[in-house]
Amino acid sequence: MTIHKPLQTDKNIDVVSLDETLASLDLAGRLSFVAGLGGRVVFTTSLGIEDQVITAAIGTHRLPIEVATLETGRLFPETVALISETEERYDIVIRRYYPEQDDIDAYAAKYGLNGFYESVEARHACCHVRKLKPLAKALEGASFWITGLRRGQSGNRASTPFAEFDAERNLIKINALADWDIEAIRAHVSEQSIPVNPLHGRGYPSIGCEPCTRAIKPGEPERAGRWWWENDEKRECGLHVADASHATVLSSPSQQ
Repeated sequence: MTIHKPLQTDKNIDVVSLDETLASLDLAGRLSFVAGLGGRVVFTTSLGIEDQVITAAIGTHRLPIEVATLETGRLFPETVALISETEERYDIVIRRYYPEQDDIDAYAAKYGLNGFYESVEARHACCHVRKLKPLAKALEGASFWITGLRRGQSGNRASTPFAEFDAERNLIKINALADWDIEAIRAHVSEQSIPVNPLHGRGYPSIGCEPCTRAIKPGEPERAGRWWWENDEKRECGLHVADASHATVLSSPSQQ
């Protein structure tokens, strides 16, 4: 992979131009270009196969990009184990961001610990406590947020750009693998011997929290195993959806 130096360091970045520039680069070039634009750059990883490809590029090329993960407290043991394995493999630090215990307690008091099965509202509230609030901490003060979103993951992500302005978080979101399909991902992982979650080999192409993820059936979309009990085909946790309905706020006793 070729490392490209940024063409400019102007903070007033034209997102459309940035999107076009990134489209012409390979993965390492995209990451290097963004890292050279200035400001804090954060990559949030769920330890899925896409994110492992990005982490490997960051670690291999020693790029000045912070790597963070949302340790929700409900992850699969295999996912948790992969965090340490990946740190050791690439000599990097993956910073863990955890939910607040007061928020978890408030959620359980209102909905029950596993109340997310009962309604979309309850599920969104759980994602807010365990993912959205920790994400806000991880991205605080960041200029760029790198993700592993791909167009082929679901119909809801089919038009994913390489760069977009996230008005809610006031930063530029970089989807460095937007144009990669799952076959290219798997081939790259094999060629580079990148460590991946063993759950991928058991029918889990998309891996989130353990209670909310199942293996998919033959012919199902990649993300069909996420929140499978809901009917909405565009279901998301809210990390990548600008929708107030995903921002249910639970006030703990100390916050009321």
